[in-house]
Amino acid sequence: MTPPKQPNLDDLEHLSAEELAARRLSLPPGEDFWVFGYGSLMWHPGFPHLEVRVARLRGLHRSFCVYSHRYRGTPQAPGLVLGLDRGGSCQGMVFRVPAAEGEEVLDYLYEREMVTGVYHPSWRRAETPEGAVQAITFVVDRDHRQYAGRLSHDDMVALIVQGCGNRGPCREYLANTVHHLRALGLKDRGLENLQKEVARRCEENT
Repeated sequence: MTPPKQPNLDDLEHLSAEELAARRLSLPPGEDFWVFGYGSLMWHPGFPHLEVRVARLRGLHRSFCVYSHRYRGTPQAPGLVLGLDRGGSCQGMVFRVPAAEGEEVLDYLYEREMVTGVYHPSWRRAETPEGAVQAITFVVDRDHRQYAGRLSHDDMVALIVQGCGNRGPCREYLANTVHHLRALGLKDRGLENLQKEVARRCEENT
């Protein structure tokens, strides 16, 4: 298999405090709020919450479209992580955050998701069995250097197989996402096929 083209992520800069502040969302004063998770937030939210619901976003879909040079890869051998990209719909989870913890949770989310500014944080309508809610959602920035776009299946497999960062191998990230979607009674056939091919490739390489 021909190796995928490697992006230049060596000099990728972190957002300054001023840039982060400019992109910071305003929280509803004195009210609980919701956060939408579609990847690692589903199994490792890392913040206090009072309630969890299955939810669907419309107009956005889950995609391995973000090069990872920190959590699941390095600048020299990037992996891939999920982003929300335009089109389709996405089933995931929403977490209700208590108002008293709101600013601290927002600090945590920005530190985790907005280091290089690859996402646009916004409020989006999420449909749940108990009714629609407005949730904080991180949508991929298509103009950012970490945006991988629409990769071929083989390129996605190769990047996931090679990627390993400070939170572990990229293939574990994929496996955890598939596992938690199944636990919710949700199936993402694209991710399941990707996991099978990644597992086969890893077995071949051992």
